[in-house]
Amino acid sequence: MTTALAHLYAGPTPQTERADARQVRNNAGGFVFTIDAWARLDRFLILGTEASTYYQSARELTRENAASVISCYEADPERTVARIVEISLAGSAPRVSPAIFALALGTLSESESARKLAFGAVSKVCRTASHLFEFISTASHLGKGWGRGMKRCVADWYAEKSVEKLAYQAIKYRSRNDMTHGRALRTTHPRPADDDVARRALYRWMLDGSTDGSLPEIVQAHERAMASTDVAEIAALASSANLPWEALPTYALVEPSVWKAALPSMGLTALLRNLGRLTRLGVLKPLSQETAMVTAQLGDLGRLSRERIHPFALLLALSAYKAGTPIAAGRRGRVNNSRWEPIPEIMKALDDAFYASFSSVEPTGKRHLVGLDVSGSMNSNKLMNSHLSAAQAAAAMSMMTLALEPRTHIMGFSDSFVKLPLRAGMHLEEVARAIAGLPFASTDCSLPMQYALEHGIEVDAFVVYTDNETFAGRTEHPHQSLQRYRKATGIDAKLIVVGMTATNFTIADPRDGGMMDIVGFDSSAPVLMADFLRS
Repeated sequence: MTTALAHLYAGPTPQTERADARQVRNNAGGFVFTIDAWARLDRFLILGTEASTYYQSARELTRENAASVISCYEADPERTVARIVEISLAGSAPRVSPAIFALALGTLSESESARKLAFGAVSKVCRTASHLFEFISTASHLGKGWGRGMKRCVADWYAEKSVEKLAYQAIKYRSRNDMTHGRALRTTHPRPADDDVARRALYRWMLDGSTDGSLPEIVQAHERAMASTDVAEIAALASSANLPWEALPTYALVEPSVWKAALPSMGLTALLRNLGRLTRLGVLKPLSQETAMVTAQLGDLGRLSRERIHPFALLLALSAYKAGTPIAAGRRGRVNNSRWEPIPEIMKALDDAFYASFSSVEPTGKRHLVGLDVSGSMNSNKLMNSHLSAAQAAAAMSMMTLALEPRTHIMGFSDSFVKLPLRAGMHLEEVARAIAGLPFASTDCSLPMQYALEHGIEVDAFVVYTDNETFAGRTEHPHQSLQRYRKATGIDAKLIVVGMTATNFTIADPRDGGMMDIVGFDSSAPVLMADFLRS
């Protein structure tokens, strides 16, 4: 073949060269496809950009995603806001901060309709006072002051909540992000009805601490608890009024009796964050009544769903609890670095809850090959600014496929094949040990398909967990490997690419109906994958 013909020949192409005119260079120097702005919006809302990647700083990644979100507002503000709300309400994302940031960007739009839509969605996304204060702070840092839209939005947030729910928010989240309820009320001037005595009293209390008999009972109990020097009285108030732990005096939070009193009414998010403290203080002990209560709460699938407990929150809690170290500093006081001895019952409950927290799905019966990218970039990328690497999180998520699909084979890859001793039914701590210490190197995302060809494995679905920073393939691109596999085996195999970072790269060819790109740690991922494979 002449040199000129060789240049026109549509054969295998090294990943450092463009195999398709639509491809762009990724951060590692390889050529890949890109997802559109709407798909990137999903990645941002679910994965966020709080942590740097191996190739990009958090600031750079955030700026890229901000520009993409703005382009979505410009194209279709109604669709943009609807998607932000949908992902938030469905509990698909581990954290609400990306959705708050996206709404704050919408309030800066030159389009009046986009601004109204963004402000109108705040109460749906900002379900707690902590979320509201974060929204105000984020919008302020972006340059949005207290204009009419902001004042109306914040005033409506207070007015729309019942007095009981607002009182709970007032004592649980007294200040966040340099914002207090008093400051918010003084700025927005909400006007409750003259006959709404309880709300007017609550507003006065939030403004200046004024107290009278018209205050909701939970606020009166909080006031008595904060003024008390009697631990027994504080414990009794916590139990009778269902006070959250944030509403109790700091000195009492070292008393096991106080935590035992607060435990039955504690929300699951607070429970996950305080498992270590409860164990260290002796509130939770092997075979104790309190431990049985906690394991029952973690096993309540309905409650996990209602309180929007994301699989990543459970994974993070399990990792921290097993290590015997605090997840992070709390708002009140310093982290106590004392360690604790993890209780096996609690660890098992967290492990079981992780698997149960994904949306239920019927097995497809398809033959799966799961390829885990364990390259250097996946090991360096800390998922959502946690201590977990993208490789560790991907391994944990891949266990869902092993649990759901009996016909599954799993392999690892970087720039060569990596043997992974993973099997269905493994505890997540075993998965973490299997991933630790692997020889992390460069990335070749074509290897799962090449692996199947070389080993004569018949595959209906390739599922590749990756950051899409592939570049090391010397012979062909991942989509070419899939095409070659299809041709060699006669199997119309599909490829599901699970993106683990909020870049706009993908190894999936958008024009190939047999390839799909989904967001890593989307709690609905198993359902989306199964529906795609059945189609």
